[in-house]
Parts: sequence; structure tokens; C-alpha cells
Amino acid sequence: MHDTLHLLTHTDFPAIRRRGIETLQLNLGYRCNQSCLHCHVNAGPKRTEEMTAETIDAVLDFIAVSPGIRTIDLTGGAPELNPQFRRLVIAARARGLHVIDRCNLTILEEPGFEDMADFLAGHRVEIVASLPCYLEENVDRQRGKGVFETSLRALQKLNALGYGQEGSGLGLNLVYNPQGPSLPPPQAALQADYKRHLGESYGIVFNELFTLANMPIQRFGSTLISRGQFNSYMQLLRTAHHDDNLDQVMCRSLVSIDWQGYLYDCDFNQQLGLAIPGARSGRLHITEAAAIGLEDQPIRVADHCYGCTAGQGSSCGGALGHETAAAPSCGS
Repeated sequence: MHDTLHLLTHTDFPAIRRRGIETLQLNLGYRCNQSCLHCHVNAGPKRTEEMTAETIDAVLDFIAVSPGIRTIDLTGGAPELNPQFRRLVIAARARGLHVIDRCNLTILEEPGFEDMADFLAGHRVEIVASLPCYLEENVDRQRGKGVFETSLRALQKLNALGYGQEGSGLGLNLVYNPQGPSLPPPQAALQADYKRHLGESYGIVFNELFTLANMPIQRFGSTLISRGQFNSYMQLLRTAHHDDNLDQVMCRSLVSIDWQGYLYDCDFNQQLGLAIPGARSGRLHITEAAAIGLEDQPIRVADHCYGCTAGQGSSCGGALGHETAAAPSCGS
């Protein structure tokens, strides 16, 4: 694995500050039932890191004294693999929080997780599901043989529970990542392609498509270095930077918490080890966060931040702006 941090820290990315915290994004662990090429977390079946019950209790304590928090965004790895996942969802919903599960879909067919879809629907959890293409060959190339077929079955199961259905209130959003070192195509046009193809071919419906740029870190960044494409990809991101996207980048209203309970400005900074500084150490822990005002604080930036501001922009909620170029297929 090639490290990319030293290639990113010298930067001229514009200085930005956090407004407040509306969303806590919790990385519940790096264990996953898949090992995807584009994964910025380097997750996989052999990873053992996971958030403990004690850390989750500390997160819930922080939420209790932070009235501005409206959403918890659960990610991983496969967040459902954490034994505390269901307890956390129940506790968050009891507090009136909106809960997002970043689901890889195939987890819904893993042994022991056959009832997970019913659990998510019962607690009205929004699902943001990774499906990097509507073509089987492209999905299996990026995520592993058989993943496309399994993902379709999971989506059909979710549809049967009401997910993605008009008026159900059960949000089902899909996520697209490019196959290689290119920017995502315009989100609205690609969403229309997804809806048409998945609907006509498989009877699948969903709410929105989120297009995300691949970050030049962890597994994807290492692949770029191995292929001699790192510098050209960074040049692409820097050249396509739009200042207009700075106002909407997710770190302005989000804090990311790693499996150990340390705070970061975003999940990408988490994977690079760029923590929010703490009063007693180099990293701020969730148990200390309530005593420190995080509003209007500077956000740690590096060259990878151009991945969020290039072209139409990229965030955990998809594109930030609009592009007028013709949309290629999801195989691009």
C-alpha cells in the first residue's frame, strides 16, 4: 500500500471554517464483507477495528448536550457488522435523530443479517447504497464477481418494504463512483439513466443518485501511484476546482468520528490521520468535545480536498453544483 499523505499536505487549497455541527458521521469500523478497489477506507473482511459500546455511549452523551445535531450518518466498512449497530440506531431514533445507513447492499444477504432490511425499515433509517453502475460487468469489476446480482436482490427486497417508493418516507439513495481517475458525470443526467435502466430491466426504484469523486487516498490513491496516474489525477482535480462549491462542502456542518472516538473534519481526513487537535493530545476525543466549541473553527485542508470542489463538487450527499456537459455512461 502506497502512502499518499506526504503528496497531499503541501497545498494551496482555500482556507475554510466550520459553521456548526448538524451531522455526526460515525465510522463504526473497517470490517467489511467486500474489498472494493475505490474504497478510501481500505476496508475488508480481515479488518478488526470496530467502535466499542463505551465509545458509542460517549457519542450518545455528546449528542445529548449538542442540540444542533440532527443526523447521524453511519459508515464503515460495513457499519451493520458492528455488534452495537442496532442499539445505536434505536437510541438515535429515540432521540428524534435522522439516521443514515451507508449500506453496501450485499450485507443484507450475509448469514445473520437476513432481517437487517426489516430492522432498517422498522426504524425508518435512510439507506444510502453503493451501486457504482447499472451494468453488471462494471460493478463486478470494481466490487467483485457476483456483487451486482446480489445488490439487485437487495434493492428489490428494500423496494418490497417500501424503500424508494413514492410517499413511503423510506429514503433509498444510490451512490456512483467513477471506475477510474476521472470526475463523475453530471449527476442529474446519470440519475435519469440509472432510473430508466434499473426500472425497465429489473423493476427497481430509488429516490436519488449521489455521484461521488474518488479520493486520492488509501486503496484508490495507492492504485493511482502504482499506475503512474497520481499526478495527472491531482492535476485534473485542481484544474476543475470551483470556488462556488466551497460554501457547501460537507465539513462545514459535519464532524467525523473514528472507531476509537477521535474527531476529524471529514471521513477523508480520518483516513489520512488529520485529526481535529485536542487540548490534552494531538487528537480531540469525543469525551472531550463537549467542553470545546467546534463552531467557527478552521478545517484542516490538504490537496485531496480538491476532490470535493472539482467540477460539480462531491460530498456525502452527492454533487454540490451543476455541470452542463453531456453525461457518459456509468462505465466511464
